[in-house]
Amino acid sequence: MRIWRHRFLFLQPQIPIPNFQGIMARCSPPLLRRFFCCAAKSASATSAAAGTKKKNIVFLGSPQVAASVLDTLLAASSSPDSAFQVAAVVTQPPAAKNRGRKLLPSAVAQLALERGFPGDLIFTPERAGEESFLSDLKGVKPELCITAAYGNILPQRFLDIPPCGTVNIHPSLLPLYRGAAPVQRALQDGVAETGVSLAYTIRALDAGPVIACERFSVDECIKAPELLAILFNIGSKLLLDELPSVLDGSAKQKAKPQDDSKATLAPKMNSDESWLTFDEEAKVLHNKVRAFAGWPGTRAKLQLMNQNGEPDVLDIKVISTNVSTSCDKVGDENEILFSGNSLLVPCSGSTWLEVLELQLPGKKVTTARDFWNGLRGQKLLKST
Repeated sequence: MRIWRHRFLFLQPQIPIPNFQGIMARCSPPLLRRFFCCAAKSASATSAAAGTKKKNIVFLGSPQVAASVLDTLLAASSSPDSAFQVAAVVTQPPAAKNRGRKLLPSAVAQLALERGFPGDLIFTPERAGEESFLSDLKGVKPELCITAAYGNILPQRFLDIPPCGTVNIHPSLLPLYRGAAPVQRALQDGVAETGVSLAYTIRALDAGPVIACERFSVDECIKAPELLAILFNIGSKLLLDELPSVLDGSAKQKAKPQDDSKATLAPKMNSDESWLTFDEEAKVLHNKVRAFAGWPGTRAKLQLMNQNGEPDVLDIKVISTNVSTSCDKVGDENEILFSGNSLLVPCSGSTWLEVLELQLPGKKVTTARDFWNGLRGQKLLKST
């Protein structure tokens, strides 16, 4: 039996369930699906009996940035004059995390449970095209589906269910940076401006008509996790502003088709890309550090000259950097120097990468000054 069909009943401590595994083992998957669908229909019937006419929306998302969007939607839907209610939440299945490899719910699932959302209405399919999941989704009768960093491909059978369609919060100015890593790739390119788009979802990747967008100026030192949080916060407000027109259908009339000829792609990050090579200009490396912050991070190999005058390879994770076009110290061609509070690494084009923070394997993040003091005068070189 698949875990996702159990939903998140086992994560609700306020409901004591003795010998849960034994109980679930005696229940067949069809029986469980009937129970969950009945629960959803019962909730809808109760709402109707109370005289409310709120439209059902279903939210799909997984990481922390998506949890902030769900939090905004739940808060707005609790208002007596709200035109919608969150009828179900769809997120990635629990995954093994941290050193203990314990199965933990996604940030979206955790937020939903903390806000008192019914655990039986948190769906965690492995794939959004599974028949049992689509059946459960139809049982919720959503008018609209909203996605924010969900992380699963939506098949046409899914897109055909909500009458008002599916809209997505995408952290770029579409058609720029279509794909899984728009913020990271934009920072890697060193853009001075990006933004967030609210667009209809179609089968083609991030290619649906754009309902609205908002621009955002990019600071030269901002990193991907911070920029992601800012853009999804802006996207949440944009979504609330546009929801009335999406729900009444007028948004489809004003939404603008994307110009595919101007589209650029933002492929998923790869850990193999995380290595820094100092034969590039410092600005390129600095942008990469900002883009890859969080996961997968950026790494570099340095050479530490030991007492015998032989080089020992030193792997470091580069955390924070800056760019300099000059250096007030003199050293060998490949020598890494220290000035102010920074390691100065010589790069291409007579530029210098200032490393402000770094991390050694198995150690905590440290400042460049503390790291330099720990070398006790040993010479440090960049790898060639």
